[in-house]
Amino acid sequence: MELAHPRLYWLFLANATVLITHQIDAAYWHEWDLFFIPGGNQVNLLLNLPIIAFVLYAHGRIVPNVHKGLAFYKLLAGLGFLTVAIHSFFLLRGSESFNQPMSLALLVATFVLSAWQLMALRAAPVKS
Repeated sequence: MELAHPRLYWLFLANATVLITHQIDAAYWHEWDLFFIPGGNQVNLLLNLPIIAFVLYAHGRIVPNVHKGLAFYKLLAGLGFLTVAIHSFFLLRGSESFNQPMSLALLVATFVLSAWQLMALRAAPVKS
């Protein structure tokens, strides 16, 4: 498979991987308690189904044609920024969740990769 914009593809894949790994970390930290979601892990799993389905669907749209999948590309970066903003808020309020080195590294990587994704779009305009 030859990609028209390999950098955009690899940035998307890296950010998607980090975000999905963050969701695994979220189960460790009982994120449902942080958000006061009733139903514990069972509801958490149900809520993650559409999130992970979106990421996988978006990947499928990016691979054949970055131009046609551009909205998904930007949405993933937005999801990354939203994830970092929410967890930064909780960390600044003194939450003890997501404070281990790898949890923090995933959040930093999400921020960096989301920003890099959007900067890469400016550097390599996408054409159909």
